[in-house]
Amino acid sequence: MIKKVVFLGGKDIGYKCLRLLFEQSRQLNIDIVGIDSSPQGKDIKEFSIENNLKYLNGVIPMCDIIISVQYHRILFDKEIQMASERAVNLHMAPLPEYRGCNQFSFAIIDGANEFSTTIHEMDPSIDAGPIVAEKRFHISNSIWIEELFNLTYDASIELFEDYLPQLISGEYNAIDQNLLLSKRNSSFHFRKEIDDIKRIDLDWSQDRISKHLRATMMPGFEHPYAIVGNKKLYFTFKN
Repeated sequence: MIKKVVFLGGKDIGYKCLRLLFEQSRQLNIDIVGIDSSPQGKDIKEFSIENNLKYLNGVIPMCDIIISVQYHRILFDKEIQMASERAVNLHMAPLPEYRGCNQFSFAIIDGANEFSTTIHEMDPSIDAGPIVAEKRFHISNSIWIEELFNLTYDASIELFEDYLPQLISGEYNAIDQNLLLSKRNSSFHFRKEIDDIKRIDLDWSQDRISKHLRATMMPGFEHPYAIVGNKKLYFTFKN
């Protein structure tokens, strides 16, 4: 029986995962019945048009499975219920340690020595559904955010490709995140928190300043800064 799949994605990783799903659609015995993308998912929308796949414009149809990869918004419960079998999400962070946003930054600030990427079932709460699969890896205590992002990106692509058959078949043993709380920490961060951790106090210890610099200096984004007098002075990379 052919299963009907809706794909929701954003950014480059969403595009890469969509391509993997599309390329394996015949082998997986699926029909991609709809695609939607975040504002940062231009390639995803173009891919849907080029391959005659229905672009949803935010309206999720009835289907068997919903797959989300870096989609820009939280689904309502009624939207999740449009999938008769399951809705799963790829979250580029360990769970339940780093739910929400800015996971790379807070892992560095916390001095984490391990990170991961996770596929979990979706429920009305945010990043709190049962864990389907994860790929964990060691990180150094001197890592910068760009390096951590790149490591997680590569691990995410590998995890998604490895578990695609199970995501479609449902042949996996999901783990309730509540059962992990005795062994793992749990936190939740909002998108707007990044603005607070970019402001650096020059009276902080060298170690604390280093963590905040490494956690927030990402090419293409506003750099961290310090207030000196009445001036906002940005940190930059040394040429």
